[in-house]
Amino acid sequence: MKPVPDLPVTLRVGGPLSAIERRPLPPYAPEVLAFLTALSKRLLTAPQTRLHPDIAAFAYWCRPASLARLQRAFGAAHARLGRGLALHIAPANVPVNFAFSFAFGLLAGNANIVRIPDAGHPQAEVICDALAALFADPAHRRVAAMNRLIRYPRSDAITGSLSQIAQARLLWGGDETVSRLRALPVHPRCVDIAFADRYSLCILDADAVLEASDTVLASLVKGFYDDVFLLDQNACSSPHLVLWQGTAKAKAAQARFWPAMTAYLEKSYALAPVHAVDKFVHLCATAIALPEAAASQRHDNFVYRVVLDRLPADIERHRGRNGFFYEHATDDLTCLAGIVEERYQTVTTFGIDRDALVQSIIAQGLSGIDRVVPVGKALDIGVIWDGYDLIGELSRIVHTA
Repeated sequence: MKPVPDLPVTLRVGGPLSAIERRPLPPYAPEVLAFLTALSKRLLTAPQTRLHPDIAAFAYWCRPASLARLQRAFGAAHARLGRGLALHIAPANVPVNFAFSFAFGLLAGNANIVRIPDAGHPQAEVICDALAALFADPAHRRVAAMNRLIRYPRSDAITGSLSQIAQARLLWGGDETVSRLRALPVHPRCVDIAFADRYSLCILDADAVLEASDTVLASLVKGFYDDVFLLDQNACSSPHLVLWQGTAKAKAAQARFWPAMTAYLEKSYALAPVHAVDKFVHLCATAIALPEAAASQRHDNFVYRVVLDRLPADIERHRGRNGFFYEHATDDLTCLAGIVEERYQTVTTFGIDRDALVQSIIAQGLSGIDRVVPVGKALDIGVIWDGYDLIGELSRIVHTA
């Protein structure tokens, strides 16, 4: 086993790289569950968590009851161990993503080196402070010995050095970033899990929106806000395209949903002036570049909607920003077959039979769509993500026959 070199990185949490303990644990090891439980409690009681819903979501995800459900779902069909050392290259545009990636590596039984993006996110500092405090607790000595959270400027030399000793890599980023990282020399048995550019959409049933009580409509609006505006439509699972099932009633349903959405945004969302300008510029560019754009509607500066008279096959190339949506009404959701390719990740739905939709995706053999979830659950990352069983991928089977 090659030693881990002490590289020119900033150690944010944990000791020297050369001292990291790389002996793996079984998935859902007691030491890891105890550590994540303590982290959950610390974050949920931290005053700063009230200011950051994404920290609260992470802390809630790794509470004991949630971890117990994950452990039961994973099962024990085979004896397993973590693969060894996992290298995580986290994205810069989703502040708490590094924490989930780290947790996945932990739960699978791996030692972890996590590169934290140097983007100045306060959420990252809150979580790192909590991790540092727990690493200093003798009760979590084993977990502390196995993990390091580091920062360094973009450097293929540093990433390449770490890649050659890692048994797994979790690579988060755009297509160009992932391709560049995959070109680096790696450990012969390294398993790469790449999370590259993805595209997501929302399907709303017109009848369901029109028939919804005011309470249900308010819940739908809040869920749509969480999916889109908590991360300003930057998450891979945030929708850019809104499909309305039911052409006869789509306009009436839109006339109910979008004003309610706008009213909620007026109370809850601080729209940066630059984002309002960006959306207008994006609208002008769309009018030039997208022949299928039949009309547009603006709800103050909060929401821009571009109505499509038909779905272009390459609609995934056209993306929204900070509340900019492409919109189309249809009576037949098999229209997805004409647009879905491997970039498609999440479909959020309201009033749609999700099980039937999943069966339709399978029956048609669509190359994309990895998740079908209710509106409001787009950002709920989990151990099944981008079509990967992450704990399974990040651990190895010790087989007996």
